[in-house]
Amino acid sequence: MTTVTAGALVPVTIRDRRPLQVIVAGGFLALVVVAAVCAPLLAPHAPDAVDLSASLAGTTSQHPLGTDASGQDLLSRVLYGARSSLLAPLALLALAAVLGITMGTVAAWRGGWVDTLLSRVTDVMYAFPGLLFVVLVIAVFGDGLTTSILALGLAYAPTIARYTRSVALAERSQPYIDAYRVQGMSGARICVRHLVPNLSGALIGYLVVLFGEGLMSLATLSYLGFGAGSPSIDWGLMVQEGQDAVVQGALLPALVPGTAIAAVVVAFNIVGVWVSDRLGHGR
Repeated sequence: MTTVTAGALVPVTIRDRRPLQVIVAGGFLALVVVAAVCAPLLAPHAPDAVDLSASLAGTTSQHPLGTDASGQDLLSRVLYGARSSLLAPLALLALAAVLGITMGTVAAWRGGWVDTLLSRVTDVMYAFPGLLFVVLVIAVFGDGLTTSILALGLAYAPTIARYTRSVALAERSQPYIDAYRVQGMSGARICVRHLVPNLSGALIGYLVVLFGEGLMSLATLSYLGFGAGSPSIDWGLMVQEGQDAVVQGALLPALVPGTAIAAVVVAFNIVGVWVSDRLGHGR
């Protein structure tokens, strides 16, 4: 397929088009971010306002998504809960990215015993299931959102390190690396100023996908009682608090935050895969 531009034929491939599902997912994520930022303006009620007379109310004009057992408006709590549910995975990935990208780049650049040592460290980390490792860290240092972020950051670092090493090995063989070496540029400077920036496309797409996984992991820890605790407003904690209402036939207190988690994770996966394909494998 071609298009005519100023008298010239310019090839346009199907891949250049942005798939509809990516547009929808990206638009949805943009709305979630806007809703989180503007929660005080958009929420119809205070997120902690208790109204026992409206306990487990269904969808009404006053409560579009219903209420929980305490009569708290679910729409308001979901809007406010989006803040911690989005910021916590961001902090988690920032920690994991710093550790993982550093380890993977050093392993790929130095090779030899350094690569072997760092590879064995990541193998040891992989020997423990991620959630089990996090629970062990929480058992030692105590529960809470901060501990969960630190523990998951350490758990995700080996995954990022292994991926970084694989793409850095391929990038290291490019001719421009040898050119900088001939110019006398140090290895650390080459990695910081040229190697890692050239890996940013593939890494950003990978991190976007991991963002969804991080959100799901933190929500799981909050659901299990290891992450955010009351009176914090967190989607995972809302699912935990709403599960008792399910027995009484009220599905909304658990269904609303659970649906929010699932929708955001799926959207991040769709956008992340597309970004990785576009930036990691060329336009």
